[in-house]
Amino acid sequence: MIRYTLRCDHGHEFESWFQSSAAYDQQARRKLVSCPSCGSVKVDKAIMAPQISHRRKDPAPPAATPSPAATAEPEVTAPAAHSTSTPLLLAQERELRSKLKELRDHITKNAENVGQKFPNEARKMHYGDIEHRPIFGEATTDEARALIDEGIEVTPLPVLPEDRN
Repeated sequence: MIRYTLRCDHGHEFESWFQSSAAYDQQARRKLVSCPSCGSVKVDKAIMAPQISHRRKDPAPPAATPSPAATAEPEVTAPAAHSTSTPLLLAQERELRSKLKELRDHITKNAENVGQKFPNEARKMHYGDIEHRPIFGEATTDEARALIDEGIEVTPLPVLPEDRN
């Protein structure tokens, strides 16, 4: 998974997760990426600094709480801004993971698992051969691409790192 900071043509900045860089490019071309604030589909990647994790030999000293006078002017140095935002980012990541797990659990509870028949069942519903119903199942990357090329909307179920262990 890859997280991008995105910006719409109205200047709203937001983050979104994609399976890969190619997945972002494809969704942006199909106008599936939209601003949550205004709904604009004219969205571009914003300039981002990569997050590189590294091990320190000595622990960093705890960040001091800035005085009200210090908060009037934003700090320009990147290390200070990064060290104060880390707990917030960790909390946001935990919340995102929780929401993704909640979404996946809702789908698996309220939709029928059709297993490897997913591509065929999705096509039958799309073309009106059978009644629409919520389903999920398995499809190879090529099968999923073929469904998308036919105009059939499919979305992968969220998979979290702890699900793979």
